[in-house]
Amino acid sequence: MGKSASCFADVLSEFAKLTDAERQAVERLEERQREIRRGTLLQCANEPSSEMFILRKGLMMSYVLLDDGSRQILRFLFPGDMLGLPGVIYTEAPETLCALSDCTVCPFDRSALSELLTEQPRVGALILILSQIERVALTDRLAILGRTSAKVRVGALLLEMRDRLCTTDKNITDSFTLGLTQEEIGDATGLTSVHVNRMLRQLEEEGFIRRENGRVTLTDEAALARTANYVNRYQGLQLGWLLPAR
Repeated sequence: MGKSASCFADVLSEFAKLTDAERQAVERLEERQREIRRGTLLQCANEPSSEMFILRKGLMMSYVLLDDGSRQILRFLFPGDMLGLPGVIYTEAPETLCALSDCTVCPFDRSALSELLTEQPRVGALILILSQIERVALTDRLAILGRTSAKVRVGALLLEMRDRLCTTDKNITDSFTLGLTQEEIGDATGLTSVHVNRMLRQLEEEGFIRRENGRVTLTDEAALARTANYVNRYQGLQLGWLLPAR
């Protein structure tokens, strides 16, 4: 993704060409920028939250803590993602947002979102599209966690990470920097770090991937997708119902 005035507008433009007025309205969400360091908690679950954010640079995650103290990572978040949107309808945030690298975020409040949706209803439809893509992808993850093997869970996560990275860097093909620790992979897939390490070795030994200096190469992507029952939810969209630009 290029250094445009709005990462979020770039994401929305993948679904429909924005008018100048729509782009300018979206750009206002990113007028303020805040630098945060790796490990910073941007939002804490069960605490009041009045802000939402656009992730401008870096990698973040959303997670919840379970009763036994373990962490379940819900989503990994990439440049152009809107953060904290679920909290717009609750008095307390339903999830924790944490930086996995040094990041740049753009904060805005509920009133800014309300003004955007009132002024540019087609942008609201595009935000709905994004939220449904995320919901279906999370449903896929839930099904995988409940019904599949450890190898399938790790393989599907690798494919998902590559596909999300492609939305921010069109030069990425079959090789990418994962940017996650084995503990983080484990917390997203319900596995221990030791089990994650074993599954990564198995995927490598079976010819699905190659690892070198922190990079992962998908050496047989089609076979891995079949094995992991993986579907890229950013493809196969039917958007003929979308309001025309005005």
